[in-house]
Amino acid sequence: MTERFHSSASQAGLAILACLLWSTAFVGVKIGLTYVGPFAFAGIRFALSGIILLPFCGRPAAFFRTVSSNWKMILQLSFFQTFLLYGMFYVGMTLIPGALGAIVIGSGPLLSAVTAHFLMPDDTMTRAKSISIAIGLLGVAVISLSRQPWQATGLMEFVGVVLLVLGGVCSAFGNIIVARDEANVPPLILNAVQIFFGGVLLLVISLPLEGLPDLNQPIRFYLILLWLSFLSAVAISIWFFLLKKPGVKVSELNLWKFLIPVGGAIFSWTFLPAESPEAAPVIGMICVAGAVLWYHAVAPVKKQQRADALAGDPPV
Repeated sequence: MTERFHSSASQAGLAILACLLWSTAFVGVKIGLTYVGPFAFAGIRFALSGIILLPFCGRPAAFFRTVSSNWKMILQLSFFQTFLLYGMFYVGMTLIPGALGAIVIGSGPLLSAVTAHFLMPDDTMTRAKSISIAIGLLGVAVISLSRQPWQATGLMEFVGVVLLVLGGVCSAFGNIIVARDEANVPPLILNAVQIFFGGVLLLVISLPLEGLPDLNQPIRFYLILLWLSFLSAVAISIWFFLLKKPGVKVSELNLWKFLIPVGGAIFSWTFLPAESPEAAPVIGMICVAGAVLWYHAVAPVKKQQRADALAGDPPV
């Protein structure tokens, strides 16, 4: 029991760390996009993330043997987890404020739970999970409607919201691919290769759409680029590690992502001068943060009650 508690606590700590790292990305992306186009910026960032991870992937012979044996799965993951997800994310972030983008990402746990329900036999929806997701989705709906999509300016922000949600669907498929990896590819190798190839593909796409990126930029741009590359290398590797842990369910793990909007909105309001708190985003933030806190407070109690019921009453 004690070992199980420590294991759960360490997994929760790693999940929170990854989400806090991700929550800092919204500010960096908004600033970086003022210098370089979205596809070029995303491509450089993720290709660099893969390069950062390469020295930690073990011996070259073992590395190439692992990649050559699992290249189809890795390319499939790269397509969903990096190319589609972040292509939509970066374009969407050019259309909406950073704080709004952070909060809309709060729909991610819903998308992951629904996808896992249909594709993972042991990860079906429960009442506690459904209530938690409904609360989080309510927050996203409040925020989306507050942008007044029926107006001209609101329409562009609504398109940005839709792109971020579609990116969340791609991320959900990526999570399923990692969780179903029967070859058990080491998380560092898996992330390094998929993120590098996804970044290269984004960079290639950027050339006909945006032209050659202008790399004559101030030091601020390169500091932001390095930070974003580092956090992707670390956070995604942590996430892949957790997805591969025995007993970890895709939907339950992704509920921690409800914390990303909270950190992301706070960072955006703090570091982006043009952004400030508004009533609807704050209400939405409270909903999406409350959803994950409520679930992780209620679900363990329900699980223990079911276990006690199956075991029967203790002897007197």
